[in-house]
Amino acid sequence: MRHLHWFRTDLRLNDNPALASHAAAESLLCLFLMPKPKPWCNLTGIGAQRDRFLRESLIELKQELQALGQDLLVLEGSPELVIPHLVERYGITEVSVSDHPGWEEKQSVAYLAGKLDIPIQIHRGNTLFTDADLPMPLEDLPKVFSPFRRKVEKLNVRGPKAAPEQLPPPPSAQFDAIPPSMHKPHPGLPLPGGRRAGLRRVKQFIWDDESITQYKLTRNCLDGFDGSSTFSPWLANGNLSVREVAHTIFEFEKSNVANESTYWLFFELLWREFFYWRAEVDGKALFLLSGLTGKPRRSTFEPRNFARWCAGDTNYPIVNALMRQLVATGWMSNRGRQIAASCLINEFQGDWRFGAAFFEKHLIDYDVGSNYGNWQYIAGVGSDPRGGRHFNLGKQTAEHDPNGIFVAKWGGVRPLQPDYITDAADWPIDSEKV
Repeated sequence: MRHLHWFRTDLRLNDNPALASHAAAESLLCLFLMPKPKPWCNLTGIGAQRDRFLRESLIELKQELQALGQDLLVLEGSPELVIPHLVERYGITEVSVSDHPGWEEKQSVAYLAGKLDIPIQIHRGNTLFTDADLPMPLEDLPKVFSPFRRKVEKLNVRGPKAAPEQLPPPPSAQFDAIPPSMHKPHPGLPLPGGRRAGLRRVKQFIWDDESITQYKLTRNCLDGFDGSSTFSPWLANGNLSVREVAHTIFEFEKSNVANESTYWLFFELLWREFFYWRAEVDGKALFLLSGLTGKPRRSTFEPRNFARWCAGDTNYPIVNALMRQLVATGWMSNRGRQIAASCLINEFQGDWRFGAAFFEKHLIDYDVGSNYGNWQYIAGVGSDPRGGRHFNLGKQTAEHDPNGIFVAKWGGVRPLQPDYITDAADWPIDSEKV
């Protein structure tokens, strides 16, 4: 039995059911395919910091595999072309892969299943619960978070499994070194990739500083490590298992203190869970302008306004600072994402999908369900029954950056731009301002 494990968003040995399923194999080929997002909204490739975080994670995973006599084959190319070639070349008899809620990712697996004459095993390893754990079939999954939370928050979260002590040897193949990124973590918000860094952050936030006990009060902090847990990059890339993070919270509550803030961190994991399962159910609707509503949504696309928003060069200093932080570090707080998204959707009347695509390019914690689900939430085409969110940017600035420290740090004050930019082909938008 010669097996292949296709790593995607499960870049760890611990609590990885798909990887553990190969214990009895004769040989095991561990594979990762570098992401090459298709051109969307004129945005191609992945941002420097997202690429850097991913490469650091892969290099560390390769070292961990080598310590067990294994290795990691990192290639470029589409799975539909690469994997059949590897199956034929190395005589693979079984392929495993961890679950993924993305529409394109699921289509890739379905295509391979139809093309290959060998089984493809899909293992649940990226969620708190499995399909069998959920108290409802997926087709009856609540469309709104609160009913979902009430149904699942008391469910038992299975304990994480330890890393395997040994793995089958790899086939005779050329396992090249992974080229490191030319970029470094930004000194203003250093978030290194890899499991070790993720474990250090969990230990610091929960055990050392006990910041978890104040999390509900500080979670909307726009910058630094004082408020937000910043666990999401290591969860999104699979350096950490969401189950091991949940059980760390439970252990702290048992041994130290359980309060509203400790629960709120688990609450955020439930939001992640909700968006994951909604993406699983919603499929292509996650990427439609009308979202889950099926109703047309008015929007425009003014390329210069979109470019200004991406570059952090608008008339809104708080938005500018957030966008410059994103490009420089690959990260933005949850509150910051809501503010930036509201600006593009409401102030510029932009197509929310362009903003979601820009976030996809740059966020080191990008995951399809949370990213596109949250953008739908702000645009009013997702699971929020209130019909969208429009943030008062002045009020948000006063509440979250009253002294202008965040705006100053990230260069948010920019020269004022005209409200409307027209060319000879444009209809006058407002005769008083043209």
